[in-house]
Amino acid sequence: MDELHIVGGGMAGAEAAWQAARQGVNVVIHEMRPDTGTFAHRTKYLAEMVCSNSFRSDDDEHNAVGLLHWEMRQADGLIMQMADAHALPAGGALAVDRDGFARAVTEHLLAQPNIRLERGEIAALPDSGHWIIATGPLTSTALGQAIAAETGAQALAFFDAIAPIVYFDSIDMSKAWFQSRYDKGETEEERTAYLNCPLTRDEYEAFIDALLAADKTEFHEGETAGYFDGCLPIEVMAERGRETLRHGPMKPVGLTNPNQPDIKPHAVVQLRRDNALGTLYNIVGFQTKMKYGAQTSVFKMIPGLENASFARLGGIHRNTFLNSPTLLDDQLRLRSRPHIRFAGQITGVEGYVESAAMGLLAGRLAAAQIKGQTLAPPPRETAMGALVHHITGGAEARTFQPMNVNFGLFPPIDARGGRRGRRERYQAYTDRAKAVFGDWLGQQAQDAA
Repeated sequence: MDELHIVGGGMAGAEAAWQAARQGVNVVIHEMRPDTGTFAHRTKYLAEMVCSNSFRSDDDEHNAVGLLHWEMRQADGLIMQMADAHALPAGGALAVDRDGFARAVTEHLLAQPNIRLERGEIAALPDSGHWIIATGPLTSTALGQAIAAETGAQALAFFDAIAPIVYFDSIDMSKAWFQSRYDKGETEEERTAYLNCPLTRDEYEAFIDALLAADKTEFHEGETAGYFDGCLPIEVMAERGRETLRHGPMKPVGLTNPNQPDIKPHAVVQLRRDNALGTLYNIVGFQTKMKYGAQTSVFKMIPGLENASFARLGGIHRNTFLNSPTLLDDQLRLRSRPHIRFAGQITGVEGYVESAAMGLLAGRLAAAQIKGQTLAPPPRETAMGALVHHITGGAEARTFQPMNVNFGLFPPIDARGGRRGRRERYQAYTDRAKAVFGDWLGQQAQDAA
């Protein structure tokens, strides 16, 4: 049987390798790290998380990304298995110990007898064989140029930002406190999953002034890429209005400061545990393009973080993605070179879960083709199917931009029987999706038998 070669060992590449190997296909993962590094990665592990440590909402009844979690679990997804095994308290979100998670993903993949890992950069598009390119937002310059030359289109990109991580023992707990917003959670651990730093009106205004005046990373001449709206740098949000942050990542609602229970904070900065030991916390929603020196001075203006020590400062990087509606077919194959599939963020999905889901699908599609079988993509009524349909033909190619999974990508629910409220409507979307996705998996099992 032919081998499947996967370029990139991030979320999408790791999941694609796992799915194909579980279908009995021999897999080679090509990962350039650590021989060729990036500014954002710190380890040699596969599936290393470089931005947030959260997979977002785990609600599979009223949330599209939670539904995508459910579908991936049903499909024996490795990323979800390891996320569940290394989960940290995060209210209704699925957050993980990032190093433990990446280490476990790597170990599980390398324990498979039909998977091998080859370190080193792939700098050109292959001429033959079975390939999945899942190099993510930090595709190497050489491979990026090869892709651009093949597609004949100007490279598309947006800018993404990373939030800083703080050592817990450097946080002043006489000012900060543990509480999830609205005390959300079924256990005490979940209800205290976030660490909160309160600001008065004067402290908030001074913080905004410093944020707007801080030195920031400037783009190179000719860079025209915009930002992904779901991951805006905090200073970009602040430029849109002085109250923007107070109604976004610094909103004070649902929180009561036990150190000053009679005083309502004007704004609150939240931090979320970043590892199982509880020694590291990331500042939630505080992606930034401030220069390192500016970050330390500005963030130390936050009450409780005056003496903060940073395990990692924030940063900004360029995310490259394809105009998938014009370049890929519904099997995620490059139309001009159908022996090459693409998966992950480079296809124009945004987020860890969406990237891994496209890896899951690419791995199964490639494995079926190698085994001489035909596998249809999941139906559009499913989260995975809605997402792949959007990027391979449902979106308008002229205005195509990266997209998180959301119910706006799904075929509408029949409204007969009266107008539904949003919560009821979302429940109907997920009920329909689960039934249809189960049928899709069942058909695959029958075909394999």
